[in-house]
Amino acid sequence: MQCFLYFARDVPPYAILSHTWGDEEVSYQEIDLPERVEKKGFAKILGCCRQALKDTLEWVWVDTCCIDKTSSAELSEAINSMYAWYRDSQICYVYLEDVPTPDAGFPEEEFWAARWFTRGWCLQELIAPSAVEFYTAGWHDIGTKFSLCDLIEMITAVTEPVLLGQHALDTCSIAQKMSWASKRQTTRIEDEAYCLLGIFGVNMPMLYGEGSRAFYRLQEEIIKQTEDYSFLLWTEIPKDTQQQPGLVSRAQWPCMFSGVISMTPAPSPSS
Repeated sequence: MQCFLYFARDVPPYAILSHTWGDEEVSYQEIDLPERVEKKGFAKILGCCRQALKDTLEWVWVDTCCIDKTSSAELSEAINSMYAWYRDSQICYVYLEDVPTPDAGFPEEEFWAARWFTRGWCLQELIAPSAVEFYTAGWHDIGTKFSLCDLIEMITAVTEPVLLGQHALDTCSIAQKMSWASKRQTTRIEDEAYCLLGIFGVNMPMLYGEGSRAFYRLQEEIIKQTEDYSFLLWTEIPKDTQQQPGLVSRAQWPCMFSGVISMTPAPSPSS
């Protein structure tokens, strides 16, 4: 098992893994070391590779070990490219580590409660790929984005036409897309904004340490390219919270869009 670098035009067909991070993940620096097998996170990488081979795919991409996170430039490029990488995969394997393999039937209760549905980064990993398969902790196939679409829509509020690629993301309003992320969490504050870059089709530099300013910058980039003013449809400012000067009309967190109903952005005057 080794990492290989391919440039965009030369990338072979590949599978991609979507998962939640835990303890003892295998890093880019560790993937070539014999000690990798002793780390807890290696098991899901191995499971991903085995499933890819069953699907006649020779290549997989796993974020834990395919990004050199010691390089700020590489990390920034990866975050800005992540949506495209998931979109362009042949298939995305969603590994639900907290969903045990059932003795029989579909584990609906455990599926509803899966941590994967609460994480910010997993939103684009659900929407971007055309083919998504869900697996239990024991790598038991429990369904696809297509077969589980109704249930996934109830859990995530992402509508079926968007999940199945029948409606483009730009047919959804800013507020509606923000609402999908409103109940999701990230480990770092800045990632509440960075994990949404692909959803909104924008690029911006990563500035870890900027805190909630990242979400303001995201909104600035979004409104540069749209006349959709639904970004104003957020709820009240939390107590003891101060708005940044000049940004009174913008939300501070994605959670402030919770409860927004389905909306269609108005066409621009030029359309």
